[in-house]
Amino acid sequence: MKIFADLHLHSKYSRACSKNLDLENLSYYAKLKGLNLLITGDITHPLWFKEVSQKLEEVSDGIYKLKNSANEVYFLLGGEISSIFSRKGQVKRIHYLVILPRFDLVEKLNKKLALYANLASDGRPILGLDVIDFMKILFEIYEKAIFIPAHIWTPWFSLYGSMSGFDSIYEAFSDYIKYISAVETGLSSDPNMNWRIPELDKISIVSFSDAHSPQPHRLGREATLFELEKIAYQNLFKALKEPDERNKILMTIEFFPEEGKYHYDGHRLCKIRFSPEESKKNNYLCPVCGKKVTIGVMSRVEFLAQRPADFNDPQRPPFKRTPPLTEILAQIYKTEPTSKKVSDLYLEIIKKFGKELEILTNSYNKEKMTELYPQLYQALEKINREEIILEPGYDGEYGKVIIKLEEEKVEKKSLFG
Repeated sequence: MKIFADLHLHSKYSRACSKNLDLENLSYYAKLKGLNLLITGDITHPLWFKEVSQKLEEVSDGIYKLKNSANEVYFLLGGEISSIFSRKGQVKRIHYLVILPRFDLVEKLNKKLALYANLASDGRPILGLDVIDFMKILFEIYEKAIFIPAHIWTPWFSLYGSMSGFDSIYEAFSDYIKYISAVETGLSSDPNMNWRIPELDKISIVSFSDAHSPQPHRLGREATLFELEKIAYQNLFKALKEPDERNKILMTIEFFPEEGKYHYDGHRLCKIRFSPEESKKNNYLCPVCGKKVTIGVMSRVEFLAQRPADFNDPQRPPFKRTPPLTEILAQIYKTEPTSKKVSDLYLEIIKKFGKELEILTNSYNKEKMTELYPQLYQALEKINREEIILEPGYDGEYGKVIIKLEEEKVEKKSLFG
């Protein structure tokens, strides 16, 4: 069976996150989105752990569902953790996802982690613990835990991050690399950027949303489509670590990486955005303030890559780049993704054409879409052909995907004769 999963998101107990991030809202919006499987997020937080344990019931091996809910949306127990530590005189900062199949295993982990951090202070706890020491704790508790280095190229908190990461996954994890289930692309990179790194060849590549809000422009904005024999923790583990025909990754849904907040180098306060070539030409210095620019994902990939930009790995699952449907509608109607107009249209379109991820992957009635929503159909086709304008994000500023519709071209021609 085909399962769309988003296994990186947060709860209302994480900093800078929506107060609406509870299980009920996640289940509601996941159904609209077409997501079948979510992580609970923030499972180390004591209040969230209590709420999750009261509201969820196990329906199969390591898979949970909201009690008394008709939605076919399932949950895994897990969340994101941050390690900030010193190794060989250098400060390292890495974020990673952890998933376990049972509440008693989560309780054991949380008791151990409480020795290193105040777990109640944030849904994503910060441990002053070397990531390898964390992995020793985790895999002593459960050898088949799922461990995924998160958004591996983000400058400040990741495996390959330019500000606090490593130049090699082996340098970061040593012998514990054998326990890594997958790596997460993050919003500012896509799979083929990661294919350029040979040391990742035998590691699964996944994409998730890192959602700080349950709304559709955040939840599932990146996702992974699995083929699973049935929805079960052990089958997901197999799909990541030991894929076969019955349990495997089929594809990922991706941002255009340029839309991510750290794709290019730059200084947000100085409004300086550099491509890798421009950054190198300027000695990685901001021409306005003279300080070093924040080195983004593209520069970091170029620095570590051992393969050309057009390298293709036919053994890897395919991927689809697309903005979320609400962002597409917001562009067409010149408003915000969170506006009432977009929200009403979104629900109307989902009701008529099916779930969002089905629409974005072209599983919808195109003739009917052309008739009822011609601008939306035109926008979806332009995205498919990548006939778009990309303004890369940098230094914490989201980039833009600009879709020029044919009507706009006609207006411009008449305006300028």
